[in-house]
This record gives sequence, structure tokens and C-alpha cells, in this order.
Amino acid sequence: MNAFIPYGNYWSTPFAKWQGALANMNSVRLAAQVGRAKLADLKFPTEQIDLGILGLTNPQKGSFYGLPWLTGMLGIDRVAGPTVQQACATSVRALQMAAQEIGGGTASCALLVMCDRMSNGPVVHYPDATAPGGNGITERWTLDNFAADPYAGKAMLETGENVAARYAIGMAEQHELKLRRFEQYQAALADDRAFQRRYMVDAPIFDSAFRRQSGSLSADEGVFATSAEGLARLKPVREGGTITFGGQTHPADGNAGAIVTSRALARQLATQPGIEIELLGFGQSRVEKAHMPMAPAPAAQNALRHAGLAMSQVDAVKTHNPFAVNDLAFARDTGFAWEKMNNFGSSIIWGHPQGPTGLRGVIELVEELVLRGGGVGLFSGCAAGDTGVATVIRVSDSRAA
Repeated sequence: MNAFIPYGNYWSTPFAKWQGALANMNSVRLAAQVGRAKLADLKFPTEQIDLGILGLTNPQKGSFYGLPWLTGMLGIDRVAGPTVQQACATSVRALQMAAQEIGGGTASCALLVMCDRMSNGPVVHYPDATAPGGNGITERWTLDNFAADPYAGKAMLETGENVAARYAIGMAEQHELKLRRFEQYQAALADDRAFQRRYMVDAPIFDSAFRRQSGSLSADEGVFATSAEGLARLKPVREGGTITFGGQTHPADGNAGAIVTSRALARQLATQPGIEIELLGFGQSRVEKAHMPMAPAPAAQNALRHAGLAMSQVDAVKTHNPFAVNDLAFARDTGFAWEKMNNFGSSIIWGHPQGPTGLRGVIELVEELVLRGGGVGLFSGCAAGDTGVATVIRVSDSRAA
């Protein structure tokens, strides 16, 4: 595809719990603050950027203007581009769009910024003069859409229960996976969060008008301490079901960013010369109605076919896993052991801001592969509407050669 991510030219803030430290700040304005600081820290030649892509799934005040507003705040107000909204598939879709533009020669250096605030979700009123009394329809953007897919007519939770039933996945197996994911996340916190410090940047905390900074968020907020004993005490959220609050993720706020460019420019921009990150392929899928957690496996298989690779050639897997059943179904469909997936954590632990969730996963996948000296990585995840998206990357490290 001739699309590369320069090593070190990416970032993610910590993810904050729902109604937590980042709840009152416009996510686009916050992402601009974070991105501008990171690009300055990299001494990035912003004149090289000729494409911007903003990923955003929850409307914020001013987000009608999308990417042009963001790049204006970043000080690169001649850079244009789209705003992408594809639920949890947003990050991978943005990576694919950037790769296609770079590969097709319509851009040479793309800046991707993914941001979302699940907290204080908008309440949208759709006027309808023909409705009784002209009352129209009011929608709670986040809560109402979690509660029901307008096509499938089922809540997100029900899609998880449907897959649990299809694969005969019980509560105990889900809790075993959740405990393993929590233990993997502890490795990212070891040595004063050495792994996370490879890519994570602070999120400044401002008042809602961005007039005064009162502090910063330096580490994930809202991660639940998890133990076998604690999980065993939980009851299913739905009577007769298998999924507990421990077997799923939590809504969150945060943002992430990355540069996608050509091989030549990626080599110039890399913070560690000799490390190369290549985007090899992408895939998507849509599974039967109300079975969303099944979608990552066929998306991954499509991405591998596009990359000309087999699952046996993959060294590391990272997933967006809002439910424990996601990874268990993925393992059964692909043969990749769930115990070996998601080293250093995943969204079932650090939360789910939608837009930036996938990009943080890809960034952690990159760093995992760098630590192992290179290899092939696969990221896959589900998204609203029973869909899935995936990307395959290769990390090469010639520093020791």
C-alpha cells in the first residue's frame, strides 16, 4: 500500500471514566490542545501535512465544522480533509482512508486525530411539525443508541448475549478472560508505567470555556480493580443472561492521534531511525443482525487476505473488545489463542471512548511489536450495526542489524 506510520509520531491521552476528569471539555478543542503540544514536542514539520482526518462520533458544539476547525486550532489552517463517524470503527476507517490517499498520490502526509467524549452526551431534538402537538422527537445520543440499534431493535448488551449463546460461552469463561486482560494491563503499568509512557501524553484539564487549566490527567481513570473473588460475586446485568458488569467495558473520554505518510518521509520523521511501521491491509465485515461481537473475526480474515497473509503468520493481536465474548468468539473462529491476545491491555480494561479506541489499540500493538523486535500485528474490533473492521501492520527493526 506504500503507507507508513513514522515511529513515535503518534499519541494517546489516558482514557477518563464516564463523567470523570474530562467530562466537561469539548473533545475537539481538547484534542487540538493535545495535538498541538505533541507536534511541538516532536518538532514536527507541520508544513509537510497536506491532509487531515478527524474522527468523532459524539457531536460537540462547533463540530459541524469538523476537520477544518481542528486544523485551524492546530495552526495548520490550510489543511483540509474529512470528518469520519463510524462508531468504534472510526479509527481504522481513518487509517484506511489515509493509506489510500498516500498510496494513490493524492496526499503525502496525513494527520489523524480521533476524539470523543461519551460524558455529557448531547440530547438532540428533531423538530416535526406534523407530530401530535408539533412535539418532534428527542434523542439522547449516547444512552438511546446504546439501548437499541434502530435496525436490529436490540441493545448492545443483547448482541453480546446472543453471541454468548451461539458459542456456548458462560459467565465463568468470560470472567476468566476479563481477569487475564486485567493482569495483562498490569504489565503496562510496571516500572512506573514504562510501556504506556512510550506513547501516552497528558490530557490538560480546563474549565469548559478553556480559560483556565486546573491540572492534567496523566494515567487512565476509571479502571476497575479486578479479582477472581470480585468477579464471582457479580450477577448478570440481564436476568437469565451471562454478561455481568465485569464482563464488559465502560464508556470513557479521550483522544489519540497519528501521522500516516510515505516510506521515505516516515524514515525521516521516525523518532527511532531503523524502526518501520507499514500498513499492510484492511478488512471489514457485517454479521447477522444483533450479533455484533462476532464481527471482528471475519473482518480480520478479510484484512489478512488483503495483506496476502495467514493467521499463522501473525505475531500479535490486539482487539477492541467491549465484551469478553468478543475475544472468545474471535479465538474460536480464527484459532488464535485468546490468552495470547491483547498484551498490555485492551478496551475492556481501559475503557471505550469510541472514536479514539481503535487508534490507541493500534498504537499499543505497534509498541508491543517493537518490544519483540518486529513482526506482523493484527488489530480488529466490532462496531455498531453488527460490523467489524481490521488492519494488518508490519513492524521492522533494523537497529540491531
